Amino acid sequence: MAPKPLPISSSSSPLSTSLFPFRHHLVVNPNPSLLKFPPPKPTFFVTICKFGMESQFQTRRQEPNPSSSQMHNYPDTEPEPHGSGAAAPTRGERFLERHQSLSASTMLLPESKKKKKKKKDKDKVSKVSSVLPSCYGCGAPLQTSETDAPGYVDPDTYELKKKHRQLRTVLCGRCRLLSHGHMITAVGGNGGYSGGEQFISAEELREKLSHLRNEKALIIKLVDIADFNGSFVARVRDLTGANPIILVVTKVDLLPKGTDLNCVGDWVVEATVKKKLNVLSVHLTSSKSLVGIAGVVSEIQKEKKGRDVYILGSANVGKSAFINALLRMLSYKDPVAAAARKYKPIQSAVPGTTLGPIQIDAFLGGGKLYDTPGVHLHHRQAAVVHAEDLPSLAPQSQLRGQTLPSISNPVGSNGLNGFSIFWGGLVRIDVIKVLPETCLTFYGPKALKLHIVATEEADEFYRKEVGGLLIPPSGKQKANDWMGLETRRELEIEHEDVNRPACDVAISGLGWISVEPFNKSISTADKVVEKIGEQLVLAVHVPKPVEIFVRSPIPVGKAGAGWYEFRELTEKEEGLRPKWYF
Repeated sequence: MAPKPLPISSSSSPLSTSLFPFRHHLVVNPNPSLLKFPPPKPTFFVTICKFGMESQFQTRRQEPNPSSSQMHNYPDTEPEPHGSGAAAPTRGERFLERHQSLSASTMLLPESKKKKKKKKDKDKVSKVSSVLPSCYGCGAPLQTSETDAPGYVDPDTYELKKKHRQLRTVLCGRCRLLSHGHMITAVGGNGGYSGGEQFISAEELREKLSHLRNEKALIIKLVDIADFNGSFVARVRDLTGANPIILVVTKVDLLPKGTDLNCVGDWVVEATVKKKLNVLSVHLTSSKSLVGIAGVVSEIQKEKKGRDVYILGSANVGKSAFINALLRMLSYKDPVAAAARKYKPIQSAVPGTTLGPIQIDAFLGGGKLYDTPGVHLHHRQAAVVHAEDLPSLAPQSQLRGQTLPSISNPVGSNGLNGFSIFWGGLVRIDVIKVLPETCLTFYGPKALKLHIVATEEADEFYRKEVGGLLIPPSGKQKANDWMGLETRRELEIEHEDVNRPACDVAISGLGWISVEPFNKSISTADKVVEKIGEQLVLAVHVPKPVEIFVRSPIPVGKAGAGWYEFRELTEKEEGLRPKWYF
């Protein structure tokens, strides 16, 4: 006997009878595990899908009914981690959690467990807390085991702060020493902490910053004007992806007296355009005097649009000092930024002061500010000198060019030909072929003195005086371990204009040398006309990893404004060219 058809009630079926003015029936099969719907009419099915069926089927899909999922073959949907909607973490918070999770796993997993299979390692890393507290001064995860390592806090202090939920207000022991002027590094090759899991290399720092490629953020890229080429991070698009960039040039207060910032700004934009970066704007700033900081604040507020803001730059470019100046300017109108100034990043002359991302609540309207670890570039002088000599590389006051030959240090009738010039113990320049009127002007730290000797005596002079008269390296003990000036690069320099320098020879991490073929105080008009176009040849010696850049001369001092020429631009070039402000 055939079973009677049963009507579907609104309580037992996802197809509510309130949606349909007529009834459907289920046919109960003798086998209760097999249920079949009678095929609906095509027109009726289309109408149902459009207005009601889709959301109801999604509800049924999530029900833990194995027979239903097998019958309709609905795919399983994974639950959203960390909440959804308003409860979901921001991209910046996920970036910070990812970094802290990796740091925590490095600290907590013993060496024996690290050698197991990658799959097991991955499972154990995921179990480590992603909210490990960090030092607000440097971003290093807090720890109580290694006293000489970054992030160390006295165990009693740690437990007390943890009990009162104040770990975000803790400053580690290393940051306390840095704040009192001690030179303590934690970066490989800089004479810092010699072991442990927190020993940081340039490659690891780059890997930490690589996550920015997948974030939607506003990038503030910092460059040191005194070391423009050396501090300009190469392949910056590998770190930032397609995110917009605001280029901030720091330490413009160090430029020589009388420098026209209009000329310098145009020179920076020209150099940036050659690097083919999609820069929104260029800002000349000084964190010390707050020059240009207001313009950066205005640009951030204009372009932020609810996104997180990341500060990027090479080590010791002035990121922490810039953030402190930024917070100071923001705090005039933003109470959130005013509160953030109490726990601001530590700033020091040590490359690698910031060891991890530091999240700062700086904006009233949403979005976070992140101070990131400095990208450590192996080709800068800071990567080769001892930690105690690092302060000598950082200019402390306005730069003043030292020119050779000068009235106080004259040379023979043949000019500088046949002489070698030592710039401290870090640079040696052999003058192979120049004009008798040629002069070299050195712009860099005052601690590095110039010494000139005959080229045939230069090797012996350096061997005797390095660590003594030629510093850094300072001290004979350091000089014994010093690698010396192993890299030699020969430069062939062309010159066409008698009214301007031929080029700058920039030494990464130190400064630059302006090459002026015709010193007007020595040259006469007749001699100049005859010698235009003659090639100049110099040989530059530096430590092995240090890089040498030959660039167009930067217009500094009163003379720079006289010879610098603004390039004529087409209407298209004018539209694509970033604007600059100071």
